[in-house]
Amino acid sequence: MNERVVIVGGTSGIGLETARRQLGAGRDVVVTGRDPERLRAALADLADLAGPAATDGTAATASGSVVDARDETATREFFAGLGRVDHVVVAATGSTAAGPFRSVTTDALREASEGKLIAHSLTARAALDVLSPTGSITFVTAASAGAAMPGTAGLAAVNASVAAMVPVLAVELAPVRFNAVSPGVVDTPWWDWMDEDAKAETFAAYAKSTPAGRCGRPEDIADAISFLVGNSFTTGIVLTVDGGARLASGA
Repeated sequence: MNERVVIVGGTSGIGLETARRQLGAGRDVVVTGRDPERLRAALADLADLAGPAATDGTAATASGSVVDARDETATREFFAGLGRVDHVVVAATGSTAAGPFRSVTTDALREASEGKLIAHSLTARAALDVLSPTGSITFVTAASAGAAMPGTAGLAAVNASVAAMVPVLAVELAPVRFNAVSPGVVDTPWWDWMDEDAKAETFAAYAKSTPAGRCGRPEDIADAISFLVGNSFTTGIVLTVDGGARLASGA
């Protein structure tokens, strides 16, 4: 029987690329997202991929559901209806709460927390009811948590709170493995809140200041997630994948 991976927020960007990687590795994949159209597009994309057959001859499959990870009832019902799950990746995100600290509104902070911290927490709790005791949960936080970049206090607070849970949960809920990947600037639809000129300027500045000489791609982060899912001796870590930006900043 193939292992089964649930990717919450798996219909675009890092989540979708992770689904591609996991399907290609021979695992059955279940993706969720809030947008029905985006879910349909993701499933059509994944249907074109064929994972290698397992030892029993069973090919990997892809399926999905519309689920709002901020909705506790919907999230619990979704996992309760799945049956056995081996791994969970939480790539859900929300609003940015970016901007100068003086101008970030309380509503923006609440919305950002709901979309990330709350979504990750609700997902992990609901998943534990069906997760294999030898399975894993992988969060997706962000390098803004420790970058000390002006204008990102809201982002830093939300992402740092997600990262802070990882070592605690790895000990508290062992032997289930808890890890996180912490991406730097990655070219995904998350940046669509910026106009094209501002986005291009941000990406160019990041690439120039980063030892890797470029911004990240969804594949870079999906590869790191695949490591965390597959390595059964790795737990309690937050794996930074930022092209070396933390070195350039002296962090």
